[in-house]
Amino acid sequence: MRTAHGLLSRRGFCLASAAQVALRSDERRIRVAVLGIGHAHGPNKVSVLRSMPEYDFAGICEPDSTQPRHAAPFQGVHWLSLKKLLDDASIEFVAVESRVQENLAYAQMAVDAGKFVHLDKAPGQDLHKLKKLLTDAARRKRVVQMGYDWRYHPAMRTAIEAARKGWLGDIYGLQATINKPITAEERLPLAAFRGGMMFELGCHMIDRMVDLLGRPTKIASFLRHDSKIADGLADNTLAIFEYDRALAEVYIAALQPNGNSYRTFKVLGTNGTATVRPFSPQRLEMDLREPAGPYRADRQTVELPPEPGSRPSFQEMARIIRAGLRPTYSAEHDIMAHEALLIACRMI
Repeated sequence: MRTAHGLLSRRGFCLASAAQVALRSDERRIRVAVLGIGHAHGPNKVSVLRSMPEYDFAGICEPDSTQPRHAAPFQGVHWLSLKKLLDDASIEFVAVESRVQENLAYAQMAVDAGKFVHLDKAPGQDLHKLKKLLTDAARRKRVVQMGYDWRYHPAMRTAIEAARKGWLGDIYGLQATINKPITAEERLPLAAFRGGMMFELGCHMIDRMVDLLGRPTKIASFLRHDSKIADGLADNTLAIFEYDRALAEVYIAALQPNGNSYRTFKVLGTNGTATVRPFSPQRLEMDLREPAGPYRADRQTVELPPEPGSRPSFQEMARIIRAGLRPTYSAEHDIMAHEALLIACRMI
């Protein structure tokens, strides 16, 4: 092999070749399939995975023939049988986007088949089955990634960073709310869950709460049905989480018009407050008594990178599969967050 300075040594040639192989390994496309399309996030995540250079999209498996397949993200995809998806060793990664009632069973099948798994929220109703899934995945040296996209939300990450670094002072409170008006048709499947809206959307905020504050010492909840629609959905819900030196409040309702504009994630400390409101388009306001970190005293709006959606979670999974990267969120975190959710929903 010849370089600009002459012949490359045999050792140099071998090193260069090894580096090229390593580069190709780091950049190789990962075969991915989607299992189920019944989850509300399913169509978007199909679109994202199909668009990412890290992935070779193998197709979709939807065992339920009643699920509609005409949505734009599904056009032109290859439809797989469950057996084909599980038996095909070239498919390394499976995104489980079925209905919540089916998610854990499908995720377990994928792990048993040796796949890495993205499991959309909420990860089922059975804590013991979730623990088994995560244990089995670890034993097989596989990773199950929870589908909480707001883990990568720039405004929430920045607010949590300010709290962790002490810039907000001693943290004594967290307030989070998601109010989402939904149709009578959308309410029916959610009414099947004891926690109702707390189970459907509170899981996102409880995941962020546990990331910052850890395991709560005590949980109290109010799961009310206050709509005039006679479906029994817990549509006006509140959970209070006690910590040694803090309280966290998660309020989720299905009644507020234009509720997306009022979604709030607020961290309160003795030196000030970080408030994310709304989530999209994201806005973060810091209000400090004394300057700390990069922030001055008084109120200020923080400049943020664009909202990334679900792309960062899939980018991280690509690095996990290619290079053995350790996941940002551990199985212990996932179990702790899900246990807090199920207690708040009175499901355990």
